[in-house]
Amino acid sequence: MPKPQPVLLELAGREVRVTNPDKPWFPAELAGDAPITKLEIARYYVAVAEGAIRGVAGRPMQLERYVNGAGAQPFYQKRAPTSRPDWVEVVTLRFPSMRTADEIVVRDAAQLLWVVNLGCLALHPHPVRASDLDHPDELRIDLDPIPGVPWSQVRDVALTSREVLAELGLRAWPKTSGGRGMHLLVRIQPRWTFPEVRRAALGVAREVEQRMPGLATSRWWKEERVGVFLDYNQNAKDRTVASAYSVRAKPGAPVSAPLTWDEVPTCASGDYTVRTMPERYAALGDLHAGIDDDAGDLGPLLALAQAHEDAQGEAPLPPHYRKAPGEPKRIAPSRAAKPKPKPKTGRRVPTKPTVIVAESEDEDAALAGLERWKDAHPEAAAKLEPHHVLVDKMRGRYRTWTRIRVNLEAVPEGERPPQGTPDPDDAPKAWWPGAEGSEGTEGSGG
Repeated sequence: MPKPQPVLLELAGREVRVTNPDKPWFPAELAGDAPITKLEIARYYVAVAEGAIRGVAGRPMQLERYVNGAGAQPFYQKRAPTSRPDWVEVVTLRFPSMRTADEIVVRDAAQLLWVVNLGCLALHPHPVRASDLDHPDELRIDLDPIPGVPWSQVRDVALTSREVLAELGLRAWPKTSGGRGMHLLVRIQPRWTFPEVRRAALGVAREVEQRMPGLATSRWWKEERVGVFLDYNQNAKDRTVASAYSVRAKPGAPVSAPLTWDEVPTCASGDYTVRTMPERYAALGDLHAGIDDDAGDLGPLLALAQAHEDAQGEAPLPPHYRKAPGEPKRIAPSRAAKPKPKPKTGRRVPTKPTVIVAESEDEDAALAGLERWKDAHPEAAAKLEPHHVLVDKMRGRYRTWTRIRVNLEAVPEGERPPQGTPDPDDAPKAWWPGAEGSEGTEGSGG
């Protein structure tokens, strides 16, 4: 067969090639209708280019590349490809590991489409600008519901989060994540460091948790969460979230949709897709068009965060980060050492009996394994609530996989199924309680 000819798009005064334009990036079973081709994704980003660029402009960007489309596994790439046009900008970042990487910086539509052509469905910018890599200018509130939490509860938590921020003089801009959650973006003056911005986000999470007990949580360990998790650690250095208008590799080709606050109480996350957003954008424009006009003062929020920290102490950072002063022992409750009569201050004791039931690069296969586990242990499964099922998004250096655990605290001790071999058990690297060298890190999902 003849090699497919690229399509040339004229953008920002440059010609950008879309290679393999007819390649189905969303096959029919994921698109929900006719397949969505690579060219259709490219034209989607052209249609929303001004808004999409606003969400990433001047920011270094990690690459999540779906070179074989949304139905295949992506790989992560921090470093910009060495073979790139001279008009593609990069900036050198230094990570907590002390490694460095030249990451892509997008400022115009040509650069945006060049990144999309690499296989990037979603865009993952850092919360800093290339001109100042040490001081974030964006606080990110990531609302991540645990399995079983209804969308209406996510909306309620978003509204309470807005209330907390507004009381402290900060304006939040809402958007769907394109997954199960929502993001609130807050422009701030670039005066504070990453640890300070993370502390501010933790302050929001704890304040919302206090106002919405049982509905919102700031608990990092999944076995301790109930309701909607406010993932404060998304503000740690080297963490990113999908930016506005990003396409997500999920059924229906959903996108991360900017909203007005009037829309939040009634919005439905599934309404915003690659095929519906261009018409919405043409009618309403970019609903985040004013986001850069008012950078807020983080001082009052940091004072609130300090009050909560005085009462509750520090909270865990993500794995592989330098331990913060006063941070509790960085180990999940279900993996902690056996309790001693007088445990050391800050030392965790086991509180949650969990078993791993499935690990796979294919999330659907892992979820099917959970159903088989429930069928094999019906009496235990009948005692579980939604928050007892822990779906962990594990991320290695280049690949991701899904780990599913079950918290058996609701099952009497003598009736708890023992740990067996996960089914499926095809993760890139096995993870067991107490294992050393796991390449995965527990993520929030969403």
